[in-house]
Amino acid sequence: MSTASFPHAGHAAPNEPDAAPGRVLIFDTTLRDGEQAPGCSMTRAQKLRMARILDELGVDIIEAGFPAASDEDAAAVAAIAAAAHRARICALARCQESDIAAAARAVEAAAQARIHLFIATSPIHREHKLRMSRAQVLDAAIAGVRRARALCDDVEFSAEDALRTEPEFLIEVFGAVIAAGARTINVPDTVGYTTPAEIATLFARLRREVAGIERVVLSTHCHDDLGMGVANSLAAAEAGARQIECTLNGIGERAGNAALEEVVMALRTRADRFALNTAIDSTRLYAASRALSGMLGLEVARNKAIVGDNAFAHEAGIHQHGMLANRTTYEIMRPEDVGFPHTRLVLGRHSGRHALRERIGMLGLRVDAERFEMLFAEFKALAESKREVLDADIEALVLGAAVHSRGPWTLAALHVGTYVGGASIASLHLRHCDGRSARETATGNGPVHATMTALVRASGLDLEVVELRVRSIGFGAGAQGEAVLRVQHDAQELRGRGTSTDIVEAAALAILEVINRIERTHPHPPSLSPTDRNGNLTHDDLDQHLSVA
Repeated sequence: MSTASFPHAGHAAPNEPDAAPGRVLIFDTTLRDGEQAPGCSMTRAQKLRMARILDELGVDIIEAGFPAASDEDAAAVAAIAAAAHRARICALARCQESDIAAAARAVEAAAQARIHLFIATSPIHREHKLRMSRAQVLDAAIAGVRRARALCDDVEFSAEDALRTEPEFLIEVFGAVIAAGARTINVPDTVGYTTPAEIATLFARLRREVAGIERVVLSTHCHDDLGMGVANSLAAAEAGARQIECTLNGIGERAGNAALEEVVMALRTRADRFALNTAIDSTRLYAASRALSGMLGLEVARNKAIVGDNAFAHEAGIHQHGMLANRTTYEIMRPEDVGFPHTRLVLGRHSGRHALRERIGMLGLRVDAERFEMLFAEFKALAESKREVLDADIEALVLGAAVHSRGPWTLAALHVGTYVGGASIASLHLRHCDGRSARETATGNGPVHATMTALVRASGLDLEVVELRVRSIGFGAGAQGEAVLRVQHDAQELRGRGTSTDIVEAAALAILEVINRIERTHPHPPSLSPTDRNGNLTHDDLDQHLSVA
């Protein structure tokens, strides 16, 4: 596996605690705590790819794994450590000599390395899991930090289940490990039990009473069992935490961890409240979220804050009217600030006249006032039977169903071949209602990519597929697949939809719907060159014309 260095992200190394009073370090544990969650395990290659994305995002510390857990995890951490350039690479270890040695070996090649030690401190963990006394836990913590400091200059200590630990004991443990050499003290809400007021009170007390606390970075690590992971993390930051431990999309054990994208955008959007900042390039958040989602096969909830499909989508007529007048009426962030292409006004049963009139204009169509009122009534009737009214539906209302039929181009034939370890090939035949035809062959990274590339080339249009979503409609062998995509053409976004029992055909029909819409508005014959027909394109050529999200 390649261990080429990650590209520069353009940020300095993490600051010492007194170097930048308003700076909050982002400690990402997607590859460790996040990966431990059911359904979230990653291969070594996937972890390395995700680490590159996190590094480019501007994460300060990447917790790459738990080397003592398995040889494969240790190898993955070592690969990331060797490839990292900007971010500090961290490995987790229990306060046990073998764990610490494994962590040290794994991060040895990192330009900036950290060992993250932990031991449980709460009464319930001491009694039922560790079967250790307070004195034994304290001794193990001190000894662990000393061993780790002998092998690595940067040591973080976590008191597992800190929020259910007696505050007096927590203060004693933290003072002792700081004296032993810990540079970061983490206060994890391991089971998502605390509240914002409670965690803020604890951090304030720790800052007052822990000996040597002024020499270290205070960190918070909050789980989301009660849905307060982000709120608790922000409350801790207000109370003095200068490192927040979090994960992309909030993945992690049980209900997950505080979501990185939510923490970062809360600090940025409410800078008036927090007066804190991070080194994260927020314009990469959406892409990073989707990369992780695609890697794990875990779909991001539509209503997920910051990166969900509905985060910058509006359907209610009152909201759409406000957005058309001034976007700040209903959006506290700009979609482009997190990497979304733009706000989306969804047409549905709750939409009003302003949104419909705007969409008709965007499609290059014109209707007079009297016709518009009739169209609006037809639109409302259609919206009652559909969750979302697409552009093709609007065109059908305006132009008439006969004009909107499957043409002018129809898919006469489609043949796809896919090969393990090689590129897929798609060959297709299009027929036009005026008698013209077009044939095209193309290669791609999978059958859908090859098919869509062939269609784009056959059309002669400059199209970029911004997003493609596929899902099953119903269950069983005869269930249909639905493909919905967003396409960019001449600075305009168009949407297409296709259904078929073959998902490749569904994707082809979705993009063909967009091609037909453009053809009806601006008719022109497809421009095919001899080299277009043989399909010998490189991947660079493909990516220039087609980008499937």
